[in-house]
Amino acid sequence: MQEQKIIDHIVLWLRNYSEATHTKGFVVGVSGGIDSALTSYLCALTGRPTLMLEMPIHQAASQVSRAQEHMAALCAKFPHTRQQRVELTTTFEALKAAMDHDAPAASVDLGLANSRARLRMTTLYYHAGLHGYVVAGTGNKVEDFGIGFYTKYGDGGVDISPIADLMKTEVYALARYLGIVDSILTAAPTDGLFGDSRTDEDQIGASYPELEWAMRWLNQNQITAAEWRVQPNNADLSPRQLEVLTIYVRRHLANQHKMIPIPVCEIPEDFFSF
Repeated sequence: MQEQKIIDHIVLWLRNYSEATHTKGFVVGVSGGIDSALTSYLCALTGRPTLMLEMPIHQAASQVSRAQEHMAALCAKFPHTRQQRVELTTTFEALKAAMDHDAPAASVDLGLANSRARLRMTTLYYHAGLHGYVVAGTGNKVEDFGIGFYTKYGDGGVDISPIADLMKTEVYALARYLGIVDSILTAAPTDGLFGDSRTDEDQIGASYPELEWAMRWLNQNQITAAEWRVQPNNADLSPRQLEVLTIYVRRHLANQHKMIPIPVCEIPEDFFSF
């Protein structure tokens, strides 16, 4: 992996986009996780103003401290970066109180978790509008195009996706190369949307290296997720590999609505009067 070439490529891509769209800089939501840490660092490397927003909603103290440590380190290194905290817990509680909770508990919990992400998206776009910035997304390849592990119109609501062609392990490799703080490099990945200690692996049932293997295995064997679901190919695969493929395929197919363009009902031209 040619870390410096990849970094230079992404930074140039970001800078060119900002120049082409006549925008002044970038805004990034910083969570204390590896993806937002790398994205904000890459944005800072463009030399353009970069605003890092911390937006806690009942956030674990460890996530808050990691986010603050990273932002402080970046602000010390790059004078054109700045950090801002927008406390959203009270706003979230007001929204929660106004919602209908007459549904299975698991559905309510998921709906509220997604609402956290959408409140943050709204906050990012508010600040982007104030300053003429673009919202830089923090999704990686396996999350965005593999299993759809993000909130539609939440952390999926962005202007640009600088790291969406990087697998999670590649994100870690670039973060280590850039010297991102150890507290983030060693923390277990978590979306932090449920207000408890569950990790991404707890939610998904597989680690990111396992999911990356499944994504590559299907691509290398030229098998779509839909084809594998109909006729699983278990040749030379261990029980765990079969389990991981099943997890990957199930999530990939269930989350297709996040990965494909919004369906548009096209009206036949002869239905119109001219």
